[in-house]
Amino acid sequence: MQPSEVVMTPRQVFLSVLMFGVAGLLLFMYLQVWFEEQRTGRVGKRREQRATSGWGPTHYLRPLPRIMTREKIQEYITNQNPKSHMPRDRKEKTENLLLHSEKPTRVLTETSHPQGEARALSRTTGSPTVKLTERHQGTNTLFRKFSEMKWPMDVRPLNKSLVSDGKWKRADATQEKRRSFLQEFCKKYGGVSRPQSHLFHMVSRIYVEDKHKILYCEVPKAGCSNWKRVLMVLSGLAPSADNISHDAVHYGKHLKKLDSFDLKGIHIRLNTYTKAVFVRDPMERLVSAFRDKFEHPNSYYHPVFGKAIIKKYRPNACEEALNNGSGVKFKEFIHYLLDSHRPVGMDIHWEKVSKLCYPCLISYDFVGKFETLEEDANYFLQLIGAPKELKFPNFKDRHASDRRTNAQVVRQYLKDLTQTERQLIYDFYSLDYLMFNYTTPFL
Repeated sequence: MQPSEVVMTPRQVFLSVLMFGVAGLLLFMYLQVWFEEQRTGRVGKRREQRATSGWGPTHYLRPLPRIMTREKIQEYITNQNPKSHMPRDRKEKTENLLLHSEKPTRVLTETSHPQGEARALSRTTGSPTVKLTERHQGTNTLFRKFSEMKWPMDVRPLNKSLVSDGKWKRADATQEKRRSFLQEFCKKYGGVSRPQSHLFHMVSRIYVEDKHKILYCEVPKAGCSNWKRVLMVLSGLAPSADNISHDAVHYGKHLKKLDSFDLKGIHIRLNTYTKAVFVRDPMERLVSAFRDKFEHPNSYYHPVFGKAIIKKYRPNACEEALNNGSGVKFKEFIHYLLDSHRPVGMDIHWEKVSKLCYPCLISYDFVGKFETLEEDANYFLQLIGAPKELKFPNFKDRHASDRRTNAQVVRQYLKDLTQTERQLIYDFYSLDYLMFNYTTPFL
């Protein structure tokens, strides 16, 4: 038989195909591992460059590294997976690490750049030991700069040179009483010589208006939407506060926050700008937040907070409520608020003012109250030299047909709560009650 006439048996064909298949599979696996090693090496180098860039000696003309604030971490988590939330105990450990550690955190670290500057990462050379040492030196320099700031900051006399109208005497007297009361409270009970939280976290709720040199700390459910409208008019972004939509105010990203500046910019503004905070009776603010977020359709608070609250605090909840998170009852919301192991974290709409604005560390020049909002706001506009035609808007930002939350409305919601639950709510907000001299009529 000639070689060309050789015929393979079915068994030989099967073995040949099997051998070629195994060889191909092994080759594929090898190439996959090789490509993965190459990719991992490139990613590792890029991460090392990002982690080590900017950690040299700190001075004000270079971009300063800053630890991501709680808001940015939550925003990152939400963008990655809107339905996933960090467990509370793990979240608190992460926040403690970010806010109290003086060691650089590689994964949760970003470099802030001046606006308009190209975001190019500098290449750091040298051994890993040298890089680590440089990072620690940069971190220590940064924290030393923080500690050099005077805490708590002095309360300055209000500049009243622009107030020519005598009708503001009552507002002025009220303002001086509030400022003095808060200052004395912080001296007596604050017991703080330096900030325990990271500076960028402390100022993350403060909005900046450079033209009139204003810093406004946002307290949700205390007139913040209309205050943002006023800031947009003052900065020249809009001719009138009346025509600015809710979405433009909260999602337009038109206004700057204090944590967007470098350390020098923050320090200068804290020490030279007029700082204002507007607060509200804690119980009224809490009920207002509940009505806004849970009694009206909401594509975020119902699926994120509502579903978790119903699942944990409503026995035998129906499938529909568990799926859409709508219909949360006020008592269930209070159980969530008072639970030390909340299924989801806190939210700025019912967070304490003491944790939003740090009034015993950042000495506010002006303390307004929602209960006298229009008079306080217009007096403040006089103080900072706002245009004469600009008045603080008094319209309701959302759900205009709903009755405003007041003491009478609050009593209706509190009827479903026990005396113990009411006392626990007061205990939760006790610092806000005391530092802003609110009474407790609902207990």
